[in-house]
Amino acid sequence: MTIRTYCTLAAAIFALIALLQSIRIVMDWSVTLNGVDVPFWVSWIVVTFQKADLSLAVESTKDTPSPIFP
Repeated sequence: MTIRTYCTLAAAIFALIALLQSIRIVMDWSVTLNGVDVPFWVSWIVVTFQKADLSLAVESTKDTPSPIFP
């Protein structure tokens, strides 16, 4: 697996998580973890960080490909 492939896969995962968190906010889905409701402001924070991670991963795919494990 090259670094380019790894970064592309990471970008896809980050995009999916950001999309699901955005849908949670728009559709007003509640999330309960171990009996505790997760507030919506947590989703806003997650979306912000996932978009930042996504932009870094996409930027990393522009580098020259090289193997992760030589």
